[in-house]
Amino acid sequence: MERITTQALAEAFIDEKVKEIKEQVGDKKVLLALSGGVDSSVVAALLIKAIGQQLVCVHVNHGLLRKGEPEQVIEVFRDQMNANLVYVDAVDRFLEKLAGVEEPEKKRKIIGAEFIRVFEEEARKQEGIEFLAQGTIYPDILESDGVKAHHNVGGLPDDMQFELVEPVKLLYKDEVRVVGEALGLPDNMVYRQPFPGPGLGVRCTGAITRDRLEAVREADAIVREEIEKMESLPWQYFVAIPDVKSTGIKDGKRYMGWAAVIRAINTVDAVTAESVEIPFDMLRRMRDRIIAEVPGINRVLWDISDKPVATIEWE
Repeated sequence: MERITTQALAEAFIDEKVKEIKEQVGDKKVLLALSGGVDSSVVAALLIKAIGQQLVCVHVNHGLLRKGEPEQVIEVFRDQMNANLVYVDAVDRFLEKLAGVEEPEKKRKIIGAEFIRVFEEEARKQEGIEFLAQGTIYPDILESDGVKAHHNVGGLPDDMQFELVEPVKLLYKDEVRVVGEALGLPDNMVYRQPFPGPGLGVRCTGAITRDRLEAVREADAIVREEIEKMESLPWQYFVAIPDVKSTGIKDGKRYMGWAAVIRAINTVDAVTAESVEIPFDMLRRMRDRIIAEVPGINRVLWDISDKPVATIEWE
């Protein structure tokens, strides 16, 4: 199979997949968990092109997404593409389940299990669903024998097992991006940097609180906005806020606040990673903006650790 590297090859792939999807699905309905990430977004756009309103997209907002991401999913798919989109505001539900939970793996399991429950509830409200679309790509098959545990919907009950539709399962990530461009998806969705399945839950370390989660979200948005001014973008860049407070001074009074930790890395395979040098002027600009604009933060740190020994994420 020829690698998809150009617009022409992407358009030929799209034409072929639209035909295959129509033949596979017929007049039946397809269900898709639409996260807003590259893979699920490209699959959604492909299926909308092929079967339109027969696709039911379910976007679950668990409160752990980056700033503006739920709004972008609604804008792109419901408003621009006229998708049959079900938006689920499950923020309170997830945060109540996570309240007081400090152990990282337990947090991951709660987020994953609750997502399945919410998705199942929404799926049961739909009639005539016979297919489940997934954003499986080729590395998922190589690495996990076809089971993509972190992003796609697994663990559904036995009475909800659907035939799979996996139109990009033989593509690598760079090819999926080319197809996404050809489908007209916005660049900041197509070239969205890697984002962990538990979202900001692993960047708000320890027990998640609403105020610290909002601080992570706002500080992260500032860092992404500033770093995207660099000529060559790092592979991944974000903010973590550890569950530790330190003394600050504001209006002549001492108070306790959090530290925002900036992390920017480059990697080829995510097995090893190197810290990216950030110009000091940019670091100072991010520092000034974060402290001025994000309540509760009184320090800004730069994590220059490589992997190994440090992992990419803080949890």
